[in-house]
Order: sequence, then C-alpha cells, then structure tokens
Amino acid sequence: MALFGAEALAPGAFLLWFGIAAAAMFAITLVVPDIYWVWQAIVFVGLATASTWVYRTWFMRNERPSDRPLLNRRAEQLVGRVVPLETAIVDGRGRVQIGDAFWTVVGEDLPAATRVRVVGVEDGALRVEPAS
Repeated sequence: MALFGAEALAPGAFLLWFGIAAAAMFAITLVVPDIYWVWQAIVFVGLATASTWVYRTWFMRNERPSDRPLLNRRAEQLVGRVVPLETAIVDGRGRVQIGDAFWTVVGEDLPAATRVRVVGVEDGALRVEPAS
C-alpha cells in the first residue's frame, strides 16, 4: 500500500509495478505462510522485475506520440524566430530578449541590434545566425 501511495505522490508508473509485485508477494505468503524470508525477497525481486518488464514492453510500446512534442522544451520552440540582438555577440556569446525572457545566444560575432535567426539549441543557449 505504501508503494501505491508513493506512486500517487510521485507519478511516473514506476512504483506502481513494484506495488503490484508486493501485492502478489503478499498473496503468495497467504497461500504459503511458511515461506522463508530469503525466498520471499527473491520472489519479490523476480515479480518486480517481471512486472516492470511487462510495463516497458507492453504499455510503453502502445504509447501514443504526443501531439505537442515541444510542450516543455521552450528553447526548442524558439527555433526559426527572428529577433534583434540585445547585446552584441562577442567571443561567440551574446544575448537576445524574446518576450519577457533574456536568452544567451551563441554564434558568430555580430553587433547589437543585428537581426538573427534562431537555428538551434546548444547547451541551454540558442544557436543563432544572421537573418537574411
């Protein structure tokens, strides 16, 4: 029950399968009450492994692709945007403002106010090139 409760607090469908293995082990100990504790541990590990394997091969395979794959990838959502440089790119690093956020940019050295196009994301910074 503790594993099911922990799954509710930290979702991700991982602890659920350990909880299923624990419930199955509980049922086994009801049927065979004299089972030695070492065998209980071994059977639990086997059940947990098997239930996790079933989840990964059966349920993960049938998972639908997201209709919004960039939902939590804000920097990647900006690829293709054209914006002016807030500060000049010096030694390969500069800064732009997009909306209410400032982003570090990397690219060839360019003066401030040059319009640049975001072409990718590199180590948390936006890769830019001059917009044509």
